[in-house]
Amino acid sequence: MKSSYWISITALLVLGLSRCATPSNDPNLLETLMNSKQAQFLPYLNDTNKLQIQIIYTQINRDENNFPSFKSYYYNVDSTKYFYPASTVKLPLVLLSLEKLHTLNIDGLDKNSPMLSDSVYSGQRSVSNDTTSQNGFPSVGHYAKKILVVSDNDAYNRLYELMGQKETNQILNNKGYNIRILHRLERALTPDQNRHTEAIRFLSGEKVIYNQPLLINRDSIQPPRREFFGFGYMQGDSLIRDAFDFTYKNSYPLQEQQEILKAILFPQAVDEKKRFNISETDRQFVLQYISQLPRETEFPRYYQDTTYYDAYCKFLMFGEDKESIQSNIRIFNKVGDAYGFLIDNAYIIDFDRGIEFMLSAVINTNTDQIYNDGVYEYKTLGYPLMKSLGQLIYNHELTRKRPNKPDLSEFKLTYDR
Repeated sequence: MKSSYWISITALLVLGLSRCATPSNDPNLLETLMNSKQAQFLPYLNDTNKLQIQIIYTQINRDENNFPSFKSYYYNVDSTKYFYPASTVKLPLVLLSLEKLHTLNIDGLDKNSPMLSDSVYSGQRSVSNDTTSQNGFPSVGHYAKKILVVSDNDAYNRLYELMGQKETNQILNNKGYNIRILHRLERALTPDQNRHTEAIRFLSGEKVIYNQPLLINRDSIQPPRREFFGFGYMQGDSLIRDAFDFTYKNSYPLQEQQEILKAILFPQAVDEKKRFNISETDRQFVLQYISQLPRETEFPRYYQDTTYYDAYCKFLMFGEDKESIQSNIRIFNKVGDAYGFLIDNAYIIDFDRGIEFMLSAVINTNTDQIYNDGVYEYKTLGYPLMKSLGQLIYNHELTRKRPNKPDLSEFKLTYDR
């Protein structure tokens, strides 16, 4: 949005909302706020269960030392209600991959080391170069950058292969996260193929400094129950009139998504067990690229690609708006969209007005309940909800009294461009 637009709208909203601000101690605060804007939200409130909407809004208050505390409000949230997490699973893989390199502690091995993948099992793909990187080689850092800025699927697959299915799930579960990551994305592989990963070599010059053989998960990861959605699904050109099976797909509940985002944003404010063992340099790297816009990105040259507008991966507050996001707003987030599910998990800052909050939401826009046909209501249902919801909470935050003004300077980062 253009700055002049936002300044005028903000002034009107502050004037209006300050007269009737909703108290933050209302346990149904989210529903109350949405009911106050029925023109935007009544269709969603009436069809919450059908659309499988879940929302978490977390207020952040700072003490006199700027240490954060959190108060969360929930709308229709239930960790036992499955939704397909799509690309949101990529953030844990970025953090685990950086943690793995840090834990290996091999001289000369870091996120920028060339990482080569070798096909050694059916369905696998070798990789020895990356023309989008500055040096022409793939690396954990470059894959992470592509994931965090534009949600690249192949980059996620390469980090999945670095971690391996067994190690990924063991580590996340040991940290106390209720997550299952079982497959690569956008590749039609069998469960057996997803249990096997490419062999990987890391280089320093022409020397191999770490060699990881094919990883195999011989232990079957059993979901707690079967998950079936809809009335049918496409298989090739044929419509199969049966429910679509999500049982052995990735699982990443909304609460876990917000907790993992919180763990990288505010590591000292979460249980030590839930933190990721990465260097502060790598943490700053994640914060930079999880908030960096495509037009601010040098390698890959996203700034040259007009299909990557500012809101390309910033659904909350901006939907699919094509205008530039004003510089005082910065969003640290991870989105996902697949099979009609649209998700955003975000920490939103307005530096000029001293506002910060966390907001996570999911909606299923597959209203005809036919899966795998590519016919979903992202434009008419998904993006409008995300935009309206983000602006609703932002406007509420404008009127909310805080015990102390937050110092947000640690989140003022330097970007590539």
